[in-house]
Parts: sequence; structure tokens; C-alpha cells
Amino acid sequence: MKQELPNQIEAQWNSRTKPQGSLGRLEDLARDYCMIRGTAHPKLETLGLYLYAADHGVTDEGISLYPKTVTRQMVANFEAGGAAVNVLARKHGVAVQVIDAGVGVGTRNFAKVAAMTVDECRDRIEAGRSDARDAANRYDLVGVGEMGIGNTTSAAAILAAISGRSGAEVAGRGTGLDDRGVHHKGQVIDAAIALHGLSGASALRILEAVGGFEIARMTGFLMEAGKLRLPVMLDGFITGAAALVATKIEAATREVLFFSHRSAERGHGLMLDALDGDPLLELGMRLGEGSGAILGMHLVACAINLYLDMASFESAAVSRSEL
Repeated sequence: MKQELPNQIEAQWNSRTKPQGSLGRLEDLARDYCMIRGTAHPKLETLGLYLYAADHGVTDEGISLYPKTVTRQMVANFEAGGAAVNVLARKHGVAVQVIDAGVGVGTRNFAKVAAMTVDECRDRIEAGRSDARDAANRYDLVGVGEMGIGNTTSAAAILAAISGRSGAEVAGRGTGLDDRGVHHKGQVIDAAIALHGLSGASALRILEAVGGFEIARMTGFLMEAGKLRLPVMLDGFITGAAALVATKIEAATREVLFFSHRSAERGHGLMLDALDGDPLLELGMRLGEGSGAILGMHLVACAINLYLDMASFESAAVSRSEL
């Protein structure tokens, strides 16, 4: 019985008017989507993106070129439909849900104290679970994106604490830091991990100590999506941090995840390795917002359209021997 569904999916692909395996990773995407949904004849009609925004207290340490007020300004831009993610969403038929996870009242400066309390972290995780239940009622495939000045530092600190890497190995340019800025960012991360005693700590404690409110809420979203068998397309480095925490807490979360692209952020390759994630695209992007997730969702939708709608050899009266 366990092998019945994969056999049905393979038979469906092999009945289509093409040489076997000729659509490459598109065939794999359709198979993975079917396996998540538990059917060889899935529906993929509605697509949504949940875009989480929050402020980060660690910006007080000078780890970003931009002040955290830019987060609120960008949220307004999302809501007005003027950001890159909005352009891509309109093109590909994706509904964007902008979620205020902590704009204005963000996390504390984790270079000095824990980013959030246990209760604050729990509340964001539970809110994310609620978001996923909402998404499951609306959409067949969802993406997650984010916005938050300072959140590459938070994501890098999560990766460093979980993987045992140094700040220098995981800190990237974020919104455009120079080499000196990246070095300082790595030092801030190392000092925070030592301050909070995060070596060998649980993923949940790491999230509380150096995470962001948007990362915590995405963590809850991803864990609940795993329970609901809701397929999720991750964006880049920051969504990867949420996935890293979520899979450490609930391993089954990994089964519903797709990885849209490998970003230009230094630690993202290490993040993908830790998640055993094989990205669909490598375009040198590091914008965030869910921009990569929408491109990835488009590829999944194309794969399912091909899988379901291509003519069979029989219906097209094409001889298999001709291919």
C-alpha cells in the first residue's frame, strides 16, 4: 500500500506523450506535490503567499545599513502593491497576505538580552499555526516570505547556534554591508551565542534568544502546515531559519517543504545543507519578501499542469515507439 501512490504517479507520467523522464525536475516536483497531498490526481488552483514583517532590536548594534523604520515603510509598500513581490504575485496569480508579526514593537536587542520571552515566542508560534490553518482553507499551495531590517543577523545567529558554526561562517551582506560590516555582524553573532549559552541548546531556546517575531510566527506556520499536509514553498535565508527551527521541533515539517532558490546570502548554502534542501533556482537573489517563493510556486504549478493536462499516448493516438 505504501508504494501504491508512487506507482500511480509514475504510471501517470509514463502515459504522457513524451520520453520517460524528459521533463526532469518538473516531474519530481509534480511527484512531490502529489505525495504531500496524498493523491495521484491533486488540485492546484489557488496560490497564496504569507509575508511576515517585524522589527529587530539587534539593529541597535549597527548590523544593517538601514534603520528599522524601513520595515514599516516597506509594509506600506506591500499593502499598496508597489514592491517586487507584488509585481511577481500579480503576474503569477498569487494572493499576498501581509502579516504584521511585530512592526513597531519588535524584539529586544539580543546582543544584550534575550530577543523575546518564552511567552512572546509561544504566542507567535501559535499565531503562525492559526495562519496555516487559514491558509489550508484558502490555498492549494502557499509560499512564505518576510521583511524585517536586521533579520539576516537573526537568521544567521539561529543557523550558527544550531549548526555550531562561527559568526564569520554564516554572516552575509544583508542589505549591502561592506567587508567591515560583515565582520562586525559575525562578531555580534558570536558574542550573543556566548552570552545566552546557546551551544547545544534546544532550537526553541535558540529561537527565543536570538530569533525574530516574524521568524517565530513562520516557525509555527511551517509546523502546522506539516500537520495539515499543506505544501509550502520557502523563499530564502530567513524563511530557511524558520524551517530549521521548525524541523528541529517537529521533524515531519520537512516533508511539506519546497526550496525555491539559493540566495546570495553567505549562510544560505549551509542552511540548505542542514535542511537537505535542493533549491529550484540560483539567480543571485537576496531580496527576500517572498520573491523567490513566487517563482518557485510558478514552477510547481507548471509541473502539475503538465502532469494533469498533457495528452496520453492513447488519447493523442501517438505510438510510444515513436518517442
